[in-house]
Amino acid sequence: MEKDIIKNKTLDEKLAIADELSRGYFRQGLNCTECVLKTFMDMYETNLPEDVLCMATGFGGGIGHTKNICGAITGSVMALSTIKGRRNPFGPKEEMGERIKDLQGNIYPVFGEMIKETESQYGTLICSEMSQPFGDFDSKPRKKNCMEIIAYCARQACKYVEK
Repeated sequence: MEKDIIKNKTLDEKLAIADELSRGYFRQGLNCTECVLKTFMDMYETNLPEDVLCMATGFGGGIGHTKNICGAITGSVMALSTIKGRRNPFGPKEEMGERIKDLQGNIYPVFGEMIKETESQYGTLICSEMSQPFGDFDSKPRKKNCMEIIAYCARQACKYVEK
């Protein structure tokens, strides 16, 4: 599950690596969602091709730069899903009840807890609300704020993969 980059590391060390990697990707021009997902894919054996990053692109800037739900938060959900998501949601019809029970009882609660913790940290999940105190969306202070949120969300995905 873990790549060599984080094998035998403590949780705090893993979180520090996630923080550093995600900030580096933001500096290289990846959007918020791409940063979090790429960081996670660098750290964990997701068994997904690098091309999967294209699925994250449209979520940047609060989904297509509409400043709705924060792309870094979306990235944390996508990242965690690479490990905690269902590998085969299809199956025999007679097993559907068990699959739904597992989804609602074991899978959704982990994601819900992560999102509630993030919302508690920032007071919102909405990009425009998280960015508003920093002025113009293209300003340096707003970009610095976003880099902090990206690093936080990358750390969150790593933290919740352990749960």
